[in-house]
Amino acid sequence: MSDQPLNQPVPYTLHLDDALLDLTKKKLELARYPEEQSDIADDDWSQGAKVKVVKRLAEYWANGYDWRAEEARINADFNQFKVNVDVPGYGPQVLHYAHHSSSRPDAIPLVFVQGWPGSFLEARKIIEPLTNPPDPSTHQAFHVIVPSIPGFGPGDPPAKSGFGPMLTARAFKILMVDVLGYKRFVTQGGDWGAMITRSMAMQYPEHVRACHHNFFPCGPPPWYKAPLTMGRLILSPYLYTNRELGNLKNMQYYQKEQGGYLKQQSTRPQSLGFGLGDSPIGLLGWLVEKFHEWMDVANYTMSDDETLTFVMMHWMQGATPGLRYYKMAFAEEGEFSTFKSFTKYFEVPTGLSHFPKEIAMPPHDWVAWVANEQFRREHDRGGHFAAVECPELLVQDLRDWFSSEVVRKAMQA
Repeated sequence: MSDQPLNQPVPYTLHLDDALLDLTKKKLELARYPEEQSDIADDDWSQGAKVKVVKRLAEYWANGYDWRAEEARINADFNQFKVNVDVPGYGPQVLHYAHHSSSRPDAIPLVFVQGWPGSFLEARKIIEPLTNPPDPSTHQAFHVIVPSIPGFGPGDPPAKSGFGPMLTARAFKILMVDVLGYKRFVTQGGDWGAMITRSMAMQYPEHVRACHHNFFPCGPPPWYKAPLTMGRLILSPYLYTNRELGNLKNMQYYQKEQGGYLKQQSTRPQSLGFGLGDSPIGLLGWLVEKFHEWMDVANYTMSDDETLTFVMMHWMQGATPGLRYYKMAFAEEGEFSTFKSFTKYFEVPTGLSHFPKEIAMPPHDWVAWVANEQFRREHDRGGHFAAVECPELLVQDLRDWFSSEVVRKAMQA
């Protein structure tokens, strides 16, 4: 694909070689597992993924899981394409994406961007209700575009270093505007998707007319700029709502107990890749722990097939490209770099949906310093993978926010 003409999409069908599937089965059969300590309870994940869970999934992966059937379902559910684009500041990069058009003349183009350890499959349950809503008189319709972050799932990994969220934002803008012809559109993103779509909006506000996030990793403003906000934080046990206290607790727990992967993947991802890219058991354990810790498992449990298909999206690439994305993000510089983008204010109208197990959803007065927040809805269930765990809630929020008068005016301006 890298030698294909620029901006000319070609249909794509996902197909993994038999050799990779055979090798995977052999590696699974040769797996060696750690031993649980006798005083650690069956429901205690504090040391990481549970051996019995990983072993059960691995045995099913080797002897029961049917990748070819999953592959066929993916190809039936997604209209997939690949296209070669020339990314400013980088050069040519092949993008994988799914594109589902609505028959509705009033449909709004919506780009959905996933995070890690997800993939474009995160959008699977929301495409149909967004493109073909049941009640045209009350439900907004969308053209849904789901690009893969390069190196995630079928997305071709970058051949050179430096391709982080800022460049991904540029690539996705080219996809939306120059390849597909959508001059004005809206965005939805969680995890890396939130950072990518926010960068898109900051770099190209003339095209990105409104944003929606279910993940928003900003900190409090400097005390000297917002003394009341800082005072409220200091007195949070007395002044925060129960939801805000829960959000704060989630963020503190993540930083204390769950952030080790972040440091490793943002510093020496390739060293980690030797293990996770060669061992299906290693990758399975690494990702299953994230699914368990970041999902609202009291209200949603991934099936074994769903879990393994999500894992396959990174196993097919040898895991390293997804890990390396963290280092590329932390190395970015400039006003549109990943983490600076959450420290400066911009005007693009922004909507937020909060799910109680999400790891980063700050109080409104933190967000107000960096975003033009015009919509916020709090839910009583759901976690980091909202489109997977509670798609009907996310769909309703997207309909309500993007059909609002604020967004209608922004699209027409």
